Amino acid sequence: MTSAIFQTVSPRTWVNSVRFSQRANGAQMDYYERMERYYELRAAEYDDAYLGNGVYADGGQDPVELRALEDAIAALPPARVLDVGCGTAFLTRHLKGEVVGLDQSEAMLSVAREQIPGATFVRADALELPFPNGSFERIFTSNLYGLFLGPERERFLREARRVAPELVVVETAQTKVGTTEAWEERSLLEGSRHRIYRRYFTADGLVAELGRGTVCSQVNGSLWWQLKRRPTSAKSASTHSGE
Repeated sequence: MTSAIFQTVSPRTWVNSVRFSQRANGAQMDYYERMERYYELRAAEYDDAYLGNGVYADGGQDPVELRALEDAIAALPPARVLDVGCGTAFLTRHLKGEVVGLDQSEAMLSVAREQIPGATFVRADALELPFPNGSFERIFTSNLYGLFLGPERERFLREARRVAPELVVVETAQTKVGTTEAWEERSLLEGSRHRIYRRYFTADGLVAELGRGTVCSQVNGSLWWQLKRRPTSAKSASTHSGE
């Protein structure tokens, strides 16, 4: 599993996909309801996927790449930060400054509170951030943006721009040529199976979709994008992203 880190403030539109499935009683279950249930059940084994423990022994993130990712996050300047989709706080703990974690899963947040006792965690929807305009200096999000379908990705970026002038996105890098998106079948230790959407990014693809930003370096297969300076306005970033 490789990751990319990118900072931007400009949204791009992406095409929508089918987002409904059938409940047992015949009613439709929204994709985001299914995703919420999946991550609620996955909380107990979530960190194992990063560390390559247990059943994830053959699929965890390379230790060198993981350390590089942690170091890149720790190198971000201290700020008032909102970590959206913080999960178990596996990466949140490397952020510096006044940090608040937000997630829709109470099970994930329970693990996060154990990992960082005394920290502030909020259960809320990433698409309706419960904070006034300009409440934070930076929004941080890891492995969340690529789970959103098209309209929700644009909606998330609007919310992030409303709440903070800076956005840091860590995402899964594309490792197979031509594999930019997929509906993936995933199984959990307790036996349940889930169908989850995942988008994979190249450097050029993420820059084209999110807007202003540059590729700083490539370390051990992981791509790192950072905005060297904040755009003077959202309008200027939007104009640049169309190039």
